[in-house]
Amino acid sequence: MRFRALSALAIVTIAACGGGDAKSGDSTVASSATSSSSVDLNGAGATFPYPLYSKWFSDYATNLSIKINYQSIGSGGGIKQLSEQTVDFGASDGPMTDEELSGAKGGTVLHFPTVLGADVVTYNLPEVTVPLRLTGAVVAEIFLGKITKWNDPRLAAENPGVALPEKDILVVHRSDGSGTTYIFTDYLSAVSPAWAAGPGKGKSVQWPVGLGGKGNEGVAGTVKQTPGTIGYVELAYANQNKLPAAHIKNASGAYIAPTIETITAAADGSAAQMGPESDYRVSIVNAPGANAYPISSFTWLLVYQRQGDAVKGQKLVDFMRWMYGDGQSSASALAYAPLPAALATQLTARLATIQVGATP
Repeated sequence: MRFRALSALAIVTIAACGGGDAKSGDSTVASSATSSSSVDLNGAGATFPYPLYSKWFSDYATNLSIKINYQSIGSGGGIKQLSEQTVDFGASDGPMTDEELSGAKGGTVLHFPTVLGADVVTYNLPEVTVPLRLTGAVVAEIFLGKITKWNDPRLAAENPGVALPEKDILVVHRSDGSGTTYIFTDYLSAVSPAWAAGPGKGKSVQWPVGLGGKGNEGVAGTVKQTPGTIGYVELAYANQNKLPAAHIKNASGAYIAPTIETITAAADGSAAQMGPESDYRVSIVNAPGANAYPISSFTWLLVYQRQGDAVKGQKLVDFMRWMYGDGQSSASALAYAPLPAALATQLTARLATIQVGATP
């Protein structure tokens, strides 16, 4: 997967793209980058929002000459590097657990939703020219290895009039720990008791069946090249690879395509969970609402509440303030949904809780 090159002013380092936990070399990369006078802030984490983050960091560098180095190493790696205080901010598509929060060396970690995205269920069936319709229960049965043929009666019942081929289903999943997997398994756990009691949800799970691919790009590439496959990728990767996206039955009973509007509808349907006292570790999978796409999620920046370096802390707060203002306008073009305006305003006000120059 290739993305538009960043401007010379912005430095975005991709290390072990899509990886789960940071490898031993990652800390060295981040530490050496921090010592360089050419970089103002260092971050690491999720691959899910990388196409948008790379644009944000490039635009911000061009406009304000603040250079941000971001290693797209996966949510697990971002959490690890933030916890070890190797980077100035982390990024994750799955919120930190209470155990992870208690292990962070820099004190209290705050979760700041940055944008909305979605996982899509994609597949390679040249014979099928209309979008497949799937329920959460059927998707879970496929990934549990209980539905193994494309012309299974349960699939046919959801797709009347579609000539489904008599082919084996080859499942493709992530081989690395990732926020994309967290979102997908969070959804499956919400709609399938069998999945919840079995693999469950997490950045990495024990897959009952299937072939692993590294990163969103690895899964997308395998599905694109291999007829009969089914997998899950972030929406931007599906769009950029021209992969089909199944329409998924939502909590209201409608089959919904993943679009900017339907992802935003999922956030609107879960707005009650996000009052001013929220810690924003909120799941919006299978959200209520007639038009809500059910495999939607926030992605988060992870920052320490106490910023010991006053200069870096202020630069980070200033960037996040820009992100909640001008930055949101870039989201739609890259297949991410901007935050609802009221939520962006609420989160901008929350930036005041970051203590710049405080000693952990």
